[in-house]
Parts: sequence; C-alpha cells; structure tokens
Amino acid sequence: MERIIENGLEKNILIYNTLTRTKERFKPIVPGKVGLYVCGPTVYGDAHLGHARPAITFDVLVRLFRKLGYKVRYVRNITDVGHLEHDADEGEDKIAKKAKLEQLEPMEIAHNYTLRFREAVGKLNTLPPSIEPQASGHIIEQINLVKKILDAGYAYISNGSVYFDVVAYNRKYKYGILSGRNIEEQDANTRELDGQSDKHASFDFALWKKAQPEHIMRWPSPWSDGFPGWHLECSAMSEKYLGKEFDIHGGGMDLMFPHHECEIAQNTISRGNGGVHYWMHNNMITINGQKMGKSYGNFITLDQLFTGNHPILEQAYSPMTIRFFILQAHYRSTLDFSNAALQAAQKGLERVLAAARHVQNLKAEASGEASASDEQILKIKENVWDALLDDLNTPIALSHIFDAVKIVNSAKAGGIKLSQKGKDALVELFSDVLCDVLGVCSGNEAAVAGPGASAADEKLVNGLMSMILEQRAQAKANKDWAASDAIRDRLKELGVQLKDSKEGTEWTI
Repeated sequence: MERIIENGLEKNILIYNTLTRTKERFKPIVPGKVGLYVCGPTVYGDAHLGHARPAITFDVLVRLFRKLGYKVRYVRNITDVGHLEHDADEGEDKIAKKAKLEQLEPMEIAHNYTLRFREAVGKLNTLPPSIEPQASGHIIEQINLVKKILDAGYAYISNGSVYFDVVAYNRKYKYGILSGRNIEEQDANTRELDGQSDKHASFDFALWKKAQPEHIMRWPSPWSDGFPGWHLECSAMSEKYLGKEFDIHGGGMDLMFPHHECEIAQNTISRGNGGVHYWMHNNMITINGQKMGKSYGNFITLDQLFTGNHPILEQAYSPMTIRFFILQAHYRSTLDFSNAALQAAQKGLERVLAAARHVQNLKAEASGEASASDEQILKIKENVWDALLDDLNTPIALSHIFDAVKIVNSAKAGGIKLSQKGKDALVELFSDVLCDVLGVCSGNEAAVAGPGASAADEKLVNGLMSMILEQRAQAKANKDWAASDAIRDRLKELGVQLKDSKEGTEWTI
C-alpha cells in the first residue's frame, strides 16, 4: 500500500466504516487530531475476556495514531446507571440488582467494579483513555438532550417516561441505517411485553424512565423521578467531550443494534447529523461458537485467566499472552476461545519476545556495508506498516514480524550477517511497532513498568537483565553453582523465569 505523508502525518490510513460497509481513507475533521469515543463496560461484575477485545483493539488504534504523529482524544465511558437487564426498557437496572444481592449501595458496586475493570485491562498493557466519563455524573446533560428531542417533536411523554418516536423519525430519516434493520421486521418479530403499553410502538426506546417505588437509582427531572435510558448517555457524553461531530465511534459488534442505532437517531435529531464519521466494531469472542458474556453464563474473567482459577482452564495465562491471542485475529473476525489456541499464542509470544530481547545484542558488521538481508528487513518493515494502516490488520502484521524473528534467530546463530542499517531497522521494528503500537513488549514491560511502558523502559529492563545474566554466566563459568542458583532463585521470587539452553539463557515474566 502506498504511503502518503503530508505535513509529517500519514494520510493513507484505511478504516472499515460499518456505516458504509466499505474501507475508507481516514480523513480527520481537524487535521492532525483524532476524536475517538468507545463504549466502555457496564460495571456490575468483573471484566471478562469479551471485555478485553475492544479494550485491546482500540488501544492499538490509539497507539497507531499517536505513533503516526496524531493527537488523540480517547473517550471511553463507564455505564453506571440506566442499563436494564437484557438491554430492554423494562426490568431491573443491572447495577441495582447486583447491589441488592450484595447488600451494598449501587454506587458502591459501580465504583468497586470500575476500579477492578481499570486494573484488569491495565494488566493487558492498555493505555488509559484521555477521559473516562461516568453516566451518573452527566444526568443534567442527558436531561437537556431529552428536552431537545422532545422540542423537535421526535419523542413523547407517557406516564412519566419519555420515549423516542421511531415511526416519526422514520418518516424523514432512516432508522436502521447502521444495522441494516427496518422497523417493519422489528414490529413483526417483537412480542408484547409487560410495561410496553406505555410505548406507541414496541420498537420505540426509552430516553427517560420513571422509576418504580423499589428502584434505587433515581434523579429528579421535568417528567418524573427516574433515570436516563441506556442509549442516551453516549450521545450526551460524546457531544460534551468530542463535539457535535467527531471522527470515530468504536465498540463491540453486539452494540450495533440497538445501542449505536439509537445513538444515531438521537444525534440526528439533537445535532442535525449522525455525529460520527467512522463507525468501527470489533467482533465477538466465542466459546464453542457462542458469544461470551455475563448473560450467557459462559464468561471467564480476566483475573481467572491470569490465575488459571476456572474449571475450563488448563493453566494460567499471562496478560501479554491474552493480548497476543487477541491480536492474532483481525478485530472484525470472530475469535473462538480454547486452551489450545491460548497455548499456541503463548508459544508464539515467547518466540517473538525472545527475538525482541536478542535483537539488541546482535552484532553488526564493522564495515557498515549493506548486507543481503537489508532489503529483506526493510521489506518486512514496509509490510508490517502496510498491514496496520489497512484497517488495523494485526494478524498480517504479526505474520511479517515472525519473518523478522527468523532473521534475528539466523543472525544470532551466525547464519547471516547484519549491517548496522539492518540491525537498526530490526531494533526499530521490535520497539516502535511491536512494543509501542501493538503493545507487545519484550520482558512484559506491562508488568515491569506499568501500562504504556516506553521503548526507553524496555531498553533499561533489557540492559539490567543482560547484566544479571552475565553475572550468572560468570558464576557458572567459575563453577560457583551456589551463586548461579541464588541468582536464578531470586529472579524466580520476582516472577522472572530463566530457561537455560545450548544457545544461552532466556528469560520471561
């Protein structure tokens, strides 16, 4: 793919836009800046493997834009109110239900699981968002948004609740433009539910719900003491922090309908346009072909994956193994969980991380003359960048990085010679792309230096470990087995595993 650089910025970035069902060249609203909104979790339980996929997908997108020189405002919301069971307009609030079960305040539940979510995804080496707004902190904005939609004539009040009038909207606009659904099909396939008599049509959705006496989370409004509808929060908060129009809205494919479809309708009436230029949706993680999720009872929490404490798990998996596993599939394809797939990812990760460590110590030819491998290395770099710029194709990028791993291993074994130019290109590939963009860092700097560890952090950790291993190698050469074993045991206490072989000693965390 041709690289197009203007004013120091890459211009040939392709994004698959769900709205148009095509790949489009990314053109930011404000040159050099990217506004990104991603739907975050509903915080009533621990983060699971399904949550890891959007967290990692959009983390790589943010890292890529920043590496290319763009300034990114990354907004990821926290849903702590208004999301009812089964994504419906009736029933219990998911957080309030959990609060009753645990005999805690709803905001206590929300706060606890928000912190746990941040901690879990942070272990996956994801960068924190620029802004992480909570729905409960933006009730005023949501009430004002309901007023706008009412004043425009596209909503109605019914028994203290406010509903969006989809039929009225569909007369002028197209409800279903994102998901491809139409209201006739929805009407035919919708059964009558208790409480839906308040609606003019079954497919109308709640903007504001009157709280029943037993409902804990409620706020005063012009229509009733109640709470905002789930879809409303993202429209209100995205406008507040990114403006009436912004570049990219991301989230899981399961949110396309009804959540994102409803956002577009709300935006169109309140802002005069759909508000978003590019819609990006990651696909699902499945177990035996079924979507993983709390409502299906088949989810594995990230903490369970890290500790191996789940009946389906054969072992514990490191956060970096989980990240690598997710990046091995394109974000728009389904990814099926299995122990075999994770174990294969772990082996692949170990190969890549070993090469990333070894590349620093490769010897370049003193003459500085170009070697036969230079052209191959530069082509690999080009292929990796082409894959990432082509709708974030991480599996293709990784396949080319494995080509670089082969070159590193061959150079390490003396099979090929590297020029300084070739070595520098390999170092740049493993630091600037593997670590800085894909977030897969040698020595698992996610654990050593925290989320977002830089290439400088990586170099420091590698340098310290090289020094320690040299001391251990010297102890072994002197047949000081006690000192050699003491270094190994002390590193093991710190979570560093050593593996001795004929080629030397490798380390992992």
